[in-house]
Amino acid sequence: MRWLLASLVLLSLSTWSNADSRSTVAAYQLENGMGVLLKPTRQRGHVSIRLIVGVGFADFSCRDRQLPHLMEHLFFSGLDGGDEAALEARMQSLGGQWNAYTSEGDTAFVIESPAATQRQVLSLLLQAISRTQLNERKIAAAKEVLVREEGGRYSHLQRWLDHQNISRAGDEQLAVELGLACKERAPVEQLSRAQLEKLRADWYVPSNMTLILVGDLDRRLPVYLDRTFGTLRDHETPERRELPLMNRDPAQQRRTQTTGMFGESALVHWIFPEPDSADGATMSLLQAYLNDALYAELRVRRGLSYGPWSERTAWANQGFLSLNADVERSDEQATEDALRKVVDDIRRDGLEPARFSRVKRAARAQLAWSTPSNAALADYYWGALGDFDNGRFPDDDRRLARVSLKQASATARQVFKGEGYLRIEKPLLDDDMVYPLGGTGLLLGGGLLWLGLRRRG
Repeated sequence: MRWLLASLVLLSLSTWSNADSRSTVAAYQLENGMGVLLKPTRQRGHVSIRLIVGVGFADFSCRDRQLPHLMEHLFFSGLDGGDEAALEARMQSLGGQWNAYTSEGDTAFVIESPAATQRQVLSLLLQAISRTQLNERKIAAAKEVLVREEGGRYSHLQRWLDHQNISRAGDEQLAVELGLACKERAPVEQLSRAQLEKLRADWYVPSNMTLILVGDLDRRLPVYLDRTFGTLRDHETPERRELPLMNRDPAQQRRTQTTGMFGESALVHWIFPEPDSADGATMSLLQAYLNDALYAELRVRRGLSYGPWSERTAWANQGFLSLNADVERSDEQATEDALRKVVDDIRRDGLEPARFSRVKRAARAQLAWSTPSNAALADYYWGALGDFDNGRFPDDDRRLARVSLKQASATARQVFKGEGYLRIEKPLLDDDMVYPLGGTGLLLGGGLLWLGLRRRG
């Protein structure tokens, strides 16, 4: 009778005001183990739907890591003998819009639906994941789409460049050097129908899925879900692959990566591994603090970069914090000096009290005055599923409020205790070299032509 409990909770939630915290939701499990998260809102006429399946790139070897991505595309390839266009027409006739995304840890189906047709849209989603028939024609077509999404055929030249560690973005290049990312693009040609069928049978099971619904929810949803998604058969999923750990041998502290032949710009990245003990709220405030410090130092005081920024990324189980700037290649050294000043000031003095207080106040105020849409709220729940506990998501305002200046400074010093990794992306040559090289080419070409004509004469 879990659906009855959920129905009662849903009814109580429907009376909440717009001011109610996003941290509280109605969450339960269907009898087959499928997770359901319901959040009624006052935004009428619309429902955001997210189906999260616990399988992603990281569950497969570097050679086969495109399997879940290929499976995701095939779920949109058509039903009941129809093609992809016919399936899309069915969704459009319901007023809905859908897409899907595969990441390292999960596959997510993202749907926006009119409130009036939310159950029909959910039924179409259920049919897509449970009744899609695979055949060689569909698989070949989906592989072609994946190849185009990755930028075209993986040439021998591109493979060689990847192995020379000069063709990737700075953070990805560092992840490869540290053993956290694959050395080359995953192929798709060898992926088979048998592998795809096994993936669906192993991973697309109720206990490995979470359904998130936010918006103008139908009060009959719990009964509907129990009679539809609740009929899926469950079994244990395979053990998830162990994520790689950082190599003990350090990567090069400094590396320049070539991004083209000619150009006057350069991207400077100074990347630091995050400590395992770092608190998420503290790191969020530290990132906001660094954005403000970089803006003041690199743009306002030195005029080196219009929009310097800090960024947090993750590869396997390792997080990274980077300081970044898009600058003129002639300002590369000045930019390094400016970044080093920002970091050295923190190492020596900790965070500036006034700046930290201002950044923290702004972050908390934004939570108070921003009213997320149904779609934004559904995406938030998707991203925060790992923090869901005892029927609640974390209270972000309280988490930020608890972060002290002393704690943030200690975390910053821990992040910046090492030298980090400097990655500079820039073209091979600056624009001033175009004319000398072009002139040299013309002279060589003219000389060869003259020699050829002379020999013929």
